[in-house]
Amino acid sequence: MDDEFPRRRERFPFGLAHLGLDEVEREVPANEPPALAPNAELTQIGKDIRRWDAQAKVTGAARYTVDVHLPGMLHAAVLRSPFPHARIRSLDLSPAAALPGVHAVLTVVEPPAEGGPMMLRYVGEPVAALAAETPALAEAALRLIQVEYEPLPFVVDLDGARQADAPIVYQDSELQKAPSAGLPAAAGDLPIIGNIRGPESRGSRGDIDAGFAVAEIVIDGTYHTQVQTHCCLEPHAIVAAWQEDGLDVWMSTQFTAGVRAQLARYFQLPLSQVRVRAEAVGGGFGSKSQIGLYGRTAVALSRLARAPVRLVYRRDEEQMDSGNRPSSEQHLRIGARRDGTLTALSLHSYGSAGIAFGAGVGNMASALYRCPQVESRQYDVFTNAGPSCPMRGPGNTQGAFALEQGIDELAEKLAMDPVALRDKIDPSPIRREERRIGAERIGWTRRKSPGADAGPSKRGMGMAQSLWPANVQINAACELRLWRDGRVEVLSSVQDIGTGVGTVLAQVVAEELGLRPEDIQVHIGDTEFPSGPPSYGSRTTASITPPARAAAWQIKEALFRSVAAAWQVDPQRLTAQDRWIHVRDEPQQRISWREAAATLRTDRISAVASRSDDYAGFRSRSGDAAIALNDLGGVQFAEVEVDTETGVIRVERVVAVQDCGRPINPLQSESQVQGGVLMGVSYALLEERILDSHTGWMLNPNLVDYKVLGARDTPKIEVLLLENYQGLSATDAYGIAEPANIPTAAAIANAVYNAVGVRMRSLPMTPAEVLHALGVAGGRPG
Repeated sequence: MDDEFPRRRERFPFGLAHLGLDEVEREVPANEPPALAPNAELTQIGKDIRRWDAQAKVTGAARYTVDVHLPGMLHAAVLRSPFPHARIRSLDLSPAAALPGVHAVLTVVEPPAEGGPMMLRYVGEPVAALAAETPALAEAALRLIQVEYEPLPFVVDLDGARQADAPIVYQDSELQKAPSAGLPAAAGDLPIIGNIRGPESRGSRGDIDAGFAVAEIVIDGTYHTQVQTHCCLEPHAIVAAWQEDGLDVWMSTQFTAGVRAQLARYFQLPLSQVRVRAEAVGGGFGSKSQIGLYGRTAVALSRLARAPVRLVYRRDEEQMDSGNRPSSEQHLRIGARRDGTLTALSLHSYGSAGIAFGAGVGNMASALYRCPQVESRQYDVFTNAGPSCPMRGPGNTQGAFALEQGIDELAEKLAMDPVALRDKIDPSPIRREERRIGAERIGWTRRKSPGADAGPSKRGMGMAQSLWPANVQINAACELRLWRDGRVEVLSSVQDIGTGVGTVLAQVVAEELGLRPEDIQVHIGDTEFPSGPPSYGSRTTASITPPARAAAWQIKEALFRSVAAAWQVDPQRLTAQDRWIHVRDEPQQRISWREAAATLRTDRISAVASRSDDYAGFRSRSGDAAIALNDLGGVQFAEVEVDTETGVIRVERVVAVQDCGRPINPLQSESQVQGGVLMGVSYALLEERILDSHTGWMLNPNLVDYKVLGARDTPKIEVLLLENYQGLSATDAYGIAEPANIPTAAAIANAVYNAVGVRMRSLPMTPAEVLHALGVAGGRPG
């Protein structure tokens, strides 16, 4: 705990670097390093360093979970429900169990707590699983399992599920089985009527009727967003090896330490007897955050078979049953005075996370703009579809699509520029600067009135902005080891899902020790090392780099004491730079790093540091998770071309201005932003899970029929990173992945409106939807 150590006062750089820095004074625990200088004064932090695992990945040497093969390993397969809603009358596993080469068979679907038949609620829901000596044998054995299903009425769409006579997804006694989509649930129980749960009203304030009563301008609209699947390149995969002395697991996961805790709890094992490894992970956008039913199934099969078991999803399984972004229907109403001051904002949303709850649209409406009267009523709607889970910017990505179009529509009614209106109602000075920079870079002054271009091909510009909390994981630690031969190792169970956390760890440690990143050996993705944070919620860098620097500082101080004793000087006079240790103001008195390490009394010294509280405290804290005082922002500008004869939208250019505190590796941060923009473009124009309303089956469960953005449709993306120093931690670094994804679809929609003069209120904005909107508006502008 931080209060175990005395505290000292430090002065930290504060503000936006390009505008000139001020200083802020903070109290710092004595076991934390001194304030870090701005990036311009550093040698490793803030520099574009090549990824630590780049060579391994491009040469195929990186070992993903799908590459793990253990002696005697069995292959698992899962029998899935062919019906969207059914009662299991009988289930006979014995024919499959009797097949030679099958070593374990088990029932996966859980029986009702009160007894009675087992229930299935979506196509693809797991029924049973088995482990056999080959994948082909496992699939053949599945076909021998005998199941008698009783199909039941079902509903798979948001509108249908809200009808009074809609089939009920959960009976009252079954509601405890509803999983969470990963978004926070309201305190206490929310009412459930039919398939509708809610409302959740967090963020509501003031008297909404009074707010609209004094409004001089009111806009309202209804917006729809679709279900989006994760499409990770590496599917969900696990290799589980149950042994007498514990459990070994290799898993494509975003949280090795969390999976260890879940496995230990579920299988009643000590934490010390569970080891989870994720050497390389082929993407994760929220769907790989938990152990999941598939992970528990693999472990249970391994325990039953007394052999390692490998379970890897096929692409159709991945698309149907690995989670998704919920759909939404949002009714937005905004009231304002003629000078742009907001007086009231009302948001009623209905979203479906399938059989799960947690389909809200975030806090954008209540938190982004100044407004004294806010009404937020968010409802979950249960349907017979696969459960959702968190997906990059959960809630706020859907919410931004409605809110940011509503703000643009209000600006037009007020005859104000959309940027100018936001300058008036957005209290964030950071986003104000991001708007200024982005508008200048994209050439906002070239923006014409809606639909002004002559001819069928029309261009337009739009912008939108994002909001995301600066999340921190308190249960995050790093170990630094210094060997007598000068070798330095950094160890943590934190996993690298492609974002480059191993690289930033090497940079932070190298900066503190006066070395270079290539001098640092990175060992991560293994729970045998100190517990690292998850790779979700834009919290990884904010959580793991401060303890990495603190541990490196402690090692450096120990080495300084060793060298100072040999030289008979004050260790406070020593400094480390460019692989040398020397006495300040006496550069001729120096010793190489390797020679200095040789002065150690033992073969190895080590230091373990954990994430301290932010120096100014946290806004809130719950368990291992905390939210910093600062929010993460980001503003994006988009330029599009719309062919009004074919309905094709082409996003030509996106300018993204983002802040993430201190960028540790700007190149990697830019890569994160580019990835967020690309996902946002794909969400805006292409992606959509399509379910057959007659059968409940997904009609596009592959990457041929489920459309995602390709290289040909990739726009020019310009990323501008702001260095925003707040003096809150040892590195002052925070996340960037979520904020980079949240505003993209809204910015594109606003640009489309500027191009054609017709507002697109539904996603995805396919050519058919564009032509339909133009037709409803009175024909294609010419």
